[in-house]
Amino acid sequence: MKDMFFMGGPIFMGILSLLLIAMVSWIAYHFIGVLFSKNTILEQTLRKVGYGKSIGLFALIIGILGQLLGLFNAFSVIEQAGNISPSVIYGGIKVSMIPTFYGIIIYLLSILLWFVASILIEKKLEKQAIL
Repeated sequence: MKDMFFMGGPIFMGILSLLLIAMVSWIAYHFIGVLFSKNTILEQTLRKVGYGKSIGLFALIIGILGQLLGLFNAFSVIEQAGNISPSVIYGGIKVSMIPTFYGIIIYLLSILLWFVASILIEKKLEKQAIL
C-alpha cells in the first residue's frame, strides 16, 4: 500500500490524505457534538455534517487533477522520446489512475459517513422531540 502511495505521487497523495483526515475529523467532531449536546438545531447540524461530504468531493476533484497532470507529463515525455512501446504507455496510465482511485475512495467514505451520521442525528432529534 505504501508503494502505491509513492507511485501515485507523494504531493497529490499527501494532499488527498490530509483531505481524508480533515473529512473524517469534521464529520466526527460535529456528529459527536450532537450526541452529547442537549440543544441542537437540526438544519444547522445536518448542514455542518454535509460539509464533510463536500470535503470528500473536493478530494475526488483533486484526485482527478492529479491524474490529468500525470497524463500530461507522461504525454510530454512520450512526445519527446518518440517511439515508445505500448506497455510503457499503459503502465503510465495505470500509475496516473492511483490518485483518482484514492479520491473516489475518500468521496465514497464521505458519503457513507454523511449518510450514517445524518440518519443517527435525525433519530436522536426525533427522540428528543417525543420526550
